This record gives sequence, C-alpha cells and structure tokens, in this order.
Amino acid sequence: MVRLTLDLIAKNNNLKPRKEETIGQCLKKITHINFSERNIDSIDDLSLCKNLSVLYLYDNRISNITNLNYSTNLTHLYLQNNCISCIENLRSLKKLEKLYLGGNYIAVIEGLEGLEELRELHVESQRLPLGEKLLFDPRTLRSLAKSLSILNISNNNIDDIKDLEMLVNLNHLIAVDNQLMHVKDLELLLKKLMKLWKMDLSGNPICLKPKYRDKLILMSKSLEFLDGKEIKNLERQFLLNWKACKDAKKTSKKKSSKSEDLSNSYISNFETIRHIVPVCYPQVGKPKVVFFSDAKRYFTNGNPSSECSQEDKTQISEVVGNLSLKESESLLTKNNIHEPHLLQNSKVKENLYEEKE
Repeated sequence: MVRLTLDLIAKNNNLKPRKEETIGQCLKKITHINFSERNIDSIDDLSLCKNLSVLYLYDNRISNITNLNYSTNLTHLYLQNNCISCIENLRSLKKLEKLYLGGNYIAVIEGLEGLEELRELHVESQRLPLGEKLLFDPRTLRSLAKSLSILNISNNNIDDIKDLEMLVNLNHLIAVDNQLMHVKDLELLLKKLMKLWKMDLSGNPICLKPKYRDKLILMSKSLEFLDGKEIKNLERQFLLNWKACKDAKKTSKKKSSKSEDLSNSYISNFETIRHIVPVCYPQVGKPKVVFFSDAKRYFTNGNPSSECSQEDKTQISEVVGNLSLKESESLLTKNNIHEPHLLQNSKVKENLYEEKE
C-alpha cells in the first residue's frame, strides 16, 4: 500500500528548486496533483500545498478522507472508485465546486454542510449491500440547495427522489438505472425544480409506463432534454394542445353529468311527491274539508279516532268505505283539481278519495 506524502508529490512532479528556494516553497506553487491508479490507501498532510486546486485520487484504495483540511483552495476533488464508506472532513473546503465520489461504499449523502460553492456532486454506483439504497441527509440537501446544479445519483437502487425538491437551482439530474416506478411521484418534484432543463432517467421501471415521456414534458415547462433526447418546441406545443382539448372535454362532460343528475333528482322528487287530495264528508254543522294525508287522525288501525264525534265517525266510515276509485275519478273535475293530468298516474289513483257534495 502507498501513502500519499509531500515527498512523493515532489518526486512525481520533478520539482527542482531554484537557488535559495526550498521544497516547501515549490510545493506552494503546485495547483494540480494527479495520483490516480497508484494504489494509494491514505493521504498524508498536504497543508504545504497552499494553492492546490485540483486533486485526482480516483481508482485507488483510500478508505478515509483525511488531511485535506488545509487545502482550502481546492475546487475539484476526484475520489471515485475507492473504498470510502463515509463522507467526512470536507467542510473546510469552502471553495470546492466539483466532488466525485462514485463507485465507493457510501450509504448516506451527508457531511457536506457549509460547502456553499459546490456545483457538482457525483455519487453514482455505490457498492451497497443487497437491498439497500442510497439515502440523503436533509441537512446536507438544505446546505446545497442554492449552489448545486448537477447531481449524479445513478445506479443506487433509489425508488424515491422527492427529497431532492429542495435543490431549487438544480438544472441537470442524472438518475439512470434506479428503481423509480411512478410518474405521479415526479409531478411535485418537477414543479419545484423550475431550473431543471436536463434529466436522464433511463433504465428505470418508470420509463416503461404508457406515455411516460409525454407526461413528464407536460409536468415541466423547463425541461429541454429527457433521457438524452431533445424536447423540441413542436413536440411540447402539440402535447399542450392535446392536454387543453382533453381538459375541455372533461370539463364539458362533468357539467353535462352534473346537469343530468340535477334533472334526474328533480324528476325523482316530483314523482315521489305525496299528492294530497281533498276529501269532503258530511258533518254536523259547517262542512269541513279533510285531506287524505290526515286520515290517521280519524283512523288508527282501522278504528275511528277519538278526536271526532261518534256521529262523524259513523258517517266517515260509511262514506270512505263505500267510495270506489272509479267514483272518485268521476267526482274530480278540472274545477276540483289543479292538475287533472295526474289522474293518469296510478299512484294518484290509489290515493284519490273524495265525497261528492
């Protein structure tokens, strides 16, 4: 195993100090260091490399991110394809713009709070245990909300990306070969990410859904490329016109259905109205009109009520008992009833009882 030291860096860069110049002074001038594919397993103190801005350490055996605290001018850090399981010791890199961590053993995206200049984050293809998926610490996402513009989370068994909605300045999302399944889950995300113009979801189950591409184009006004294919203005306009026509038909159908329901409700209520037909019966003194709906006042279980006199009870029983439906119809004329056409209704016929005066 090899440890990255200042001596190794000096030797690799063929540093030849000038007169009255030390190795340390030469190291301060270095801006780029490339030690990729060198079996590096650890990083020594690089504090003397004050102006280091780009560090290539990909394809090594590094398990811990250490001794980069004083590399405060670092803007690009390449650590993909190592053995890193935790993102740590990077918060002092205030100028860091691009961070490459793909192909490691990272399970949670965390520890990036304070990196307010970070524009690109690449964490694709983490070597996770079977069944596990890459997770996001909300604190880190909030910290990167204003700066992050490119995010690569491909091949990480991810089935939900709604947490990314706080990355309001994201313009390029790469989430290839994950487990995203539902178009509906992307609707809120795309409405939040107003600056997203390029997205790649190739290799997800969602891509097999009917009209997947059409639906995503309609969900986002800012998308210009989807799954590597350009979204042309003609395609978007056609889909917008199609949606407007579909919505108009749906609205019209809904109004028509509502109107029909109201009409049916009115007819139903009209048919079930209890038609009250006046019944005249002989009574001592001033003649009295009693409605059929009030029959319960005079007959309870087939017996006259106590509310009327014995003579009234006898007369009512005789009149109502002997009055046939046919006779009732003949007694009713247009002068007696406001709606003579109701005589054709079987329900009305059953309830018609009237004594001819």
